[in-house]
Amino acid sequence: MNSSLRHFRVGYWFIGLILSLGSCISSKELVLYQKGVADKDTIVAANRYIPKIKSGDVLSVQVSSLSAEATALFNPYATIAAMGGAQQGSTTSLPYTPGYLVNEEGQIELPIIGKVMVQGLTNMQAAGQIRQKLLEYLKEPVVNVRNTNFQITVTGEVARPAMFSIPNEQITLPAALGMAGDITIYGKRTNILVIREENGQRTFNQIDLTNRDVFKSPYFYLRPNDIVYVEPGKVRVASADRTNQIIPLVLSALSIIALALSRTVLR
Repeated sequence: MNSSLRHFRVGYWFIGLILSLGSCISSKELVLYQKGVADKDTIVAANRYIPKIKSGDVLSVQVSSLSAEATALFNPYATIAAMGGAQQGSTTSLPYTPGYLVNEEGQIELPIIGKVMVQGLTNMQAAGQIRQKLLEYLKEPVVNVRNTNFQITVTGEVARPAMFSIPNEQITLPAALGMAGDITIYGKRTNILVIREENGQRTFNQIDLTNRDVFKSPYFYLRPNDIVYVEPGKVRVASADRTNQIIPLVLSALSIIALALSRTVLR
């Protein structure tokens, strides 16, 4: 019996030793928005991003007025949207989103009033343009314009990597990471990559979330089709490498325990 106990102890000790062979993560690497030596408790934040309409956008245009019957003529997508349009949250396959596609000339074509130039305008400015044209047909019209294809992608070391639709067209980098379930303990917070298309080119921009200067970054506010990638830290890489090395050792330790059990039974 004493021999069996020794085998058990050796086996358990061996497994525990293997599992403890891991690198540690310092708390300094996990804490966000750390204060520098000369930092104050107040920081000037980056300017809020106000999206401008561009070719390829899909716009939702909702019209209301004092006459519901007349208004219905200008809301052909209302029924489709009620049955299921763009949804907030993650998507694995993008659903069809009813709306008006901005053509290469920067125009959308609305029922009755025809083409309206919207490229380069904010949603509020586009709504004002449309409202002016509607005054000929409706009394006191109210127009709401929204970009339905404002989407971002969050990948890498986050809890729930996915593509997200942003209904209010305003999203910050920390908020996007929060939607993805936050960075895992293995994520490298000092190197968050924001991939953005600007002037027909992809730019790769590194953000350090442990530094509160992130609030001043031009990439603090995300833009449509931005990709956020959280790089895995050294611990994650080392952990993946160790897995292939540890499994045979754990099996060996279990074999020792099984051998001890078999000897005990035979006795």
